[in-house]
Amino acid sequence: MNLASILNNVNTIQVTGNAEKHDIELITSKSGNVVNNSLFVAVKGLKVDGHLFIQDAVNKGAKAVVLQDDSSLPDEYFINFDVVKILVADSRKAFAEISNEFFGNPSKKLKLIGVTGSKGKTTTTYFIKNIIDNAGFKSGLIGTNNNLIGNKIYPTKLTTPESNIINDLMSKMVIEECKYCVMEVSSHSLDLKRVHGLDFDIAVFTNITSDHLDYHLNFENYLKAKKIFFDELKNSAFAVINKDDKNWNEITKDTNAVKAGYSLIDEAEIKIKNIKYDLNGTSFEIIYENKTYVIQTELIGIFNAYNAAAAFGACVKLGIDTASIIKGIKNTSQVPGRFEVVGNGDKKVIVDYAHTADSLEKALQAVRHIVKNERPVYTVFGCGGDRDKTKRPIMGKIANELSDKIIVTSDNPRTEDPEIIIQDILKGVKGVKHIVEPDRETAIKRAVMNSEENAVILIAGKGHEDYQEINGVRNHFSDKEIAVKYLNQ
Repeated sequence: MNLASILNNVNTIQVTGNAEKHDIELITSKSGNVVNNSLFVAVKGLKVDGHLFIQDAVNKGAKAVVLQDDSSLPDEYFINFDVVKILVADSRKAFAEISNEFFGNPSKKLKLIGVTGSKGKTTTTYFIKNIIDNAGFKSGLIGTNNNLIGNKIYPTKLTTPESNIINDLMSKMVIEECKYCVMEVSSHSLDLKRVHGLDFDIAVFTNITSDHLDYHLNFENYLKAKKIFFDELKNSAFAVINKDDKNWNEITKDTNAVKAGYSLIDEAEIKIKNIKYDLNGTSFEIIYENKTYVIQTELIGIFNAYNAAAAFGACVKLGIDTASIIKGIKNTSQVPGRFEVVGNGDKKVIVDYAHTADSLEKALQAVRHIVKNERPVYTVFGCGGDRDKTKRPIMGKIANELSDKIIVTSDNPRTEDPEIIIQDILKGVKGVKHIVEPDRETAIKRAVMNSEENAVILIAGKGHEDYQEINGVRNHFSDKEIAVKYLNQ
């Protein structure tokens, strides 16, 4: 694509060189990916400044460089190498604008549904995609577990990828004749402008609790990041919001979109009633436009009733008929690692992604509701390294109060010492009903092999993840696989 055409809708301060002279075949912010005829975007990262890699990108064949630090290299350098220098105020924002243009603005060719919140994003997107598919339309999904185009799986590492990857995936969806795309929208992606300029038709807010404070530093910054999503919506979009979250009004107060609330507690356009659940699934009612709909799902818990209600709201605003929505919710299979029940006998293991204080509390409350104090509850969990340390003793306290026995272990220690992480957790643990076992497989083995035959064992923290990251190295590890291994013994 011609460079001048790419820059048509990009806010630039100055362009040095002849943009019309160059055709661009690849755009990237990673110098290691640069090939001949690339456009390289120098982004100031959290740990590394991309401006330091401009020369490396030019040496590999970059024909244009986007930068925000005008002092990084003199104009003569770019002129000598016949490279177009594009000065912008914000490289991240420019990267998103360039990505949109380079891939033909695919978000405008799809019905785009974004889901944001501390919890429930993945499950809600799965509900929505399955409803759309059951209604006879082809869709794509961008999210934590996988990226999907129809039924084709594209592996993912980030909840919300970089803007060039997002647009590349959406352009493939258009080529594959998808009509809809549903995606998780993380606070990081909003703050880092990865979704800037995307044409969202529906924005779903599930909830907000304390999370990612290692990045955002405080809850106020975290909330502001989420608010960006709704502030940038177009007038014709719908904001489907959980009105039982106390921060819903603050997050959506400045949106131009039409609001549609769902609620169990308060009055709302989509009213939830009569939630019932056990280890086989959840049933509840939705009252919408003076009609009552009975909803059933094999996913378990009050939180999944909320997720299903959010999906209901998003899909009715897309114009999908209620019969297809109800069928789609019922047919949505278990989302990997989201309160996933494992075990054929009386002993049950629940694998869940709960990695925050609030999500761990909700998961354990759901377990307690199901067992009704008639079965012992074991919890195996740890906390991730290089992440928010303040939640560690809080999670220890919650597990201690809601479990009969806890086994504290490693999660993804990353570059931290697992023993130090465990000691932080133990500051919130009282009494003698806990065991410390740093090796995660051994911890799961002890819970499964040494618990009562009717025990319910919650393995929390990693959910769908099939790796454990230690000292920067990822090794294959699946909580579900390990649980099944010892249940079968």
